[in-house]
Amino acid sequence: MTTVPRTVTVGPLRIGNHLPLVLLAGPCVLEGASDHELREFALATASTIQAIASRVGIPLIYKASFDKANRTSATGYRGPGLEEGLRILEVVKRELALPVVTDIHAPEQAQAIAEVADLIQTPAFLCRQTDLIQAAARTGRPLNIKKGQFLAPQDMARVVEKAAATGNGQIMVCERGYAFGYGDLVVDMRSLVIMGANGTPVIFDATHSVQRPGGLGDASGGERRFVAPLARAAAAVGVAAMFLETHPDPDHAPCDGPNMVPFASLEALLAQLKRLDDEQKTASNHSV
Repeated sequence: MTTVPRTVTVGPLRIGNHLPLVLLAGPCVLEGASDHELREFALATASTIQAIASRVGIPLIYKASFDKANRTSATGYRGPGLEEGLRILEVVKRELALPVVTDIHAPEQAQAIAEVADLIQTPAFLCRQTDLIQAAARTGRPLNIKKGQFLAPQDMARVVEKAAATGNGQIMVCERGYAFGYGDLVVDMRSLVIMGANGTPVIFDATHSVQRPGGLGDASGGERRFVAPLARAAAAVGVAAMFLETHPDPDHAPCDGPNMVPFASLEALLAQLKRLDDEQKTASNHSV
């Protein structure tokens, strides 16, 4: 029995395992000590990534969080918060004509986020929180549900069912590694095939997959050198979209710097991913 691949629409973009690769990219969190700094940082990073993605030929959804609610330490930088963060993302969306995606952390945030974000993303740690998943789904916005580091890929079918029970069929799932020992993650590329077996669009998060939670003691570490090979492997397996956190100077970013891709390396990596995706999708279409 052949499964019909599903298509999710995010702004002007159509996303599916059978369609050309889409990019979700941006910094971990909106940065700045003032309204002006936040706005300029968001516009500068979004416009730079937009230009790079355009040259490579991959459609972009800009990603940035307004709050990083799952920091290792209580003193970790969290971002500007819901109201100001959404206002900044709305500026990016309007001025650059880019669809945007951001995280939801609590059910009561759902409606406000849905008024700005074209795609709502649920953090991996919270994928089993029924109230959160269904509150996000009830907005009618497309969802990117990240697989928990504690879940087998086949278990995500139940999470998708929870979201779809609200009547929202615009659901995607995201692989970001599985807990392996203490403070480390491992990626099983079989999960991309397993989660997409019923046609659900699959996203691969190449940067959080190399994170080392709590690896710096009071902050998460990461092994950036593995982002490119894992991303290439996922593109070769076949995914609907690639999630990459990227930054002009990740070594000085307030959070998740060790696993973010520097802007200087982004274009070469995206060009590789585009070639691999084109080859994989062409081969898959010929085999049908």
